[in-house]
Amino acid sequence: MTDKYILKGKTPIPISNTIAWGEWFENGSNRRVAEDIVEGVRVSTVFLGLDHSFGEGPPLLFETMVFGESPLQEECVRYATWEEAEQGHKAMLEKVIAELKEEE
Repeated sequence: MTDKYILKGKTPIPISNTIAWGEWFENGSNRRVAEDIVEGVRVSTVFLGLDHSFGEGPPLLFETMVFGESPLQEECVRYATWEEAEQGHKAMLEKVIAELKEEE
């Protein structure tokens, strides 16, 4: 079994051909699930293309991270599906907004 995946629409598909995987992966727009910037803090959710479950549970192929001046800087959450990633992105964005309001 491979640890490399590409997306067909929003569905992760395992791929064993490393060259085909790399060619698909070169296009960054293939991997963007969502991105929001609030007061200089960026919440980014992407398709990783590699399984980050390390053999425990379903493949974790999506990741939300926070960048910028925030107590949540570099907070990271991973997901198995596009739908989970969309929901997780929204939850992280709400968390960042709440954190920024507390700082005011």
